Amino acid sequence: MSYTVADLIVETIAAAGVERIYGIPGDSLNGFTDVLRTSDSLSWVHVRHEEGAAFAASGEAAITGGLAVCAGSCGPGNLHLINGLYDAHRSRVPVLAIAAQIPAANVGTTYFQETHPEQIFAECSAYCETVNTVEQLPHLIDIAIRTAVEQRDVAVLVIPGELFLAKIDRPDRVTRIRAAATVMHPAVEPLRLAAIRLNESRRVTILAGAGVAGAHAELIAMAAALKAPIVHALRGKEHIEYDNPYDVGMTGLLGFSSGYRAIENCDTLLMVGTDFPYPQFLPSKAFTIQLDVRGSQIGRRCRVDLPLVGSVVDTLPLLTERIAADRDDAHLTAAREHYARTRAGLDDLATPSDTGDPIHPQYLTTLLSDAADDDTVFIPDVGSPVVWAARYLRMNGRRRLIGSFSHGSMANAVSQAVGVSAVDRRRQVIAMAGDGGLAMLLGELLTLVQNDLPVKVVVYDNSSLNFVELEMKAAGFVTFGTDLTNPDFAALAQSVGIWGRRVTESADLPAAVRDFLAHDGPALLDVTTARQELSIPPTISVAQAKGFALYALRTVMSGRGDELVDLAETNLFKRLF
Repeated sequence: MSYTVADLIVETIAAAGVERIYGIPGDSLNGFTDVLRTSDSLSWVHVRHEEGAAFAASGEAAITGGLAVCAGSCGPGNLHLINGLYDAHRSRVPVLAIAAQIPAANVGTTYFQETHPEQIFAECSAYCETVNTVEQLPHLIDIAIRTAVEQRDVAVLVIPGELFLAKIDRPDRVTRIRAAATVMHPAVEPLRLAAIRLNESRRVTILAGAGVAGAHAELIAMAAALKAPIVHALRGKEHIEYDNPYDVGMTGLLGFSSGYRAIENCDTLLMVGTDFPYPQFLPSKAFTIQLDVRGSQIGRRCRVDLPLVGSVVDTLPLLTERIAADRDDAHLTAAREHYARTRAGLDDLATPSDTGDPIHPQYLTTLLSDAADDDTVFIPDVGSPVVWAARYLRMNGRRRLIGSFSHGSMANAVSQAVGVSAVDRRRQVIAMAGDGGLAMLLGELLTLVQNDLPVKVVVYDNSSLNFVELEMKAAGFVTFGTDLTNPDFAALAQSVGIWGRRVTESADLPAAVRDFLAHDGPALLDVTTARQELSIPPTISVAQAKGFALYALRTVMSGRGDELVDLAETNLFKRLF
């Protein structure tokens, strides 16, 4: 049999450690998928929407740290990949996208389904090139994979459909591409200057993020030396908050007051492996030291007085050994006491609701956290599920928390769960789906069935675009266009072969959660949660306070005063009595 370009692509991808490719077949991809049909090393994971394929690849890359691959046919097929690829790009996970193109001879003629993927995907990738000749292919695919794994980013290869079928000489061996092991830390002088400043400071606070992955012990040792509280960004939660006597919670729009105050009250802020995006939650007067493996990221969020370029795991020990002993712990003690009060207040909200009332999402999330396996992967949809995940899921060093935390896209949960579960079907994967997010890519429930993936989907069913409503209220707008007319998601799941149960009463929820998680196969738990549950950020600006008051006035004037009564009943009266 002749050896083709498609054969070489499949062999090269497999040699890079990839075991599966996500996508939907199409005419321009036929030469590629036909080779996959007979491949012993790569499987094809058929999804129902290419956006789901890219999200699945993003989820797989996030959980494994290795390369993941998705593919789309020409025109609309690969255009659908773009949102998931943006997520992978913003999350800095290695993904290769195969974007099939119309016949090369027809490019530029407004041919059927013609687009220009090399332009469209340029902004959401580190590498995006069109393969025009057979001779280019071996070199370009190596460059694409190498770029993806070394820069932890997206690489896109645009390939005309007929080129997959072209004959090519079979190489003696294909390159086995993996990320190269490196050691990276600052030079001696910036480390010395950082240590001088830290030793002179009385109130140091550490803000840490996803860059701390693999460096938990090093971070704790630094906090112990500095007697410093540790605040985490959302993407750092899974790596930071467990077994951490210096933890004071999270800050940002989804965080809570103890994290915010620990940063506000410091005289030196040490930012470690974080691309925290909200400057309004960072101090304006504190001396700031930022450590990041990417020097280009330093100073993007606030003024940085001392930059340190290096990996967290390589750099922190070199800095910790320079910290003087016998530091005062007053700042740490105050921050920890504040955190204890804040944590207790949050936990008090995770209670059953009265009979006949919608279920508090805090209670649902706490039950999930308590009942889930020790190595569960939690994947919340963007919106209110992320809020409850950030505040009520307990990490332990083995559990994972991934999501569209940097790109902020709806509909990520189920599709990313596809990629995570495909890696290891024995590992418990819980997709915390918003009702709006689930409906947006509803067909991906069929992907779970078709690929026999035992993902557990819990639906936070509040019949609204809940977080959007909160944003409207904070800005003073009467909520509009956020109502969702939902089906019985449990019945819908059952109709396609998924275990399903709907819960409307708090008293029924603990048993339902146990049954849901114990089911051997895909399962969906549809929980009617309180629509008016407020997720208050750790600090309220004057503009937000005015906006909320304006919202209340406009709501009454528009004849929707009952909405304010519901809001008060959900968030005030039930907390007092």
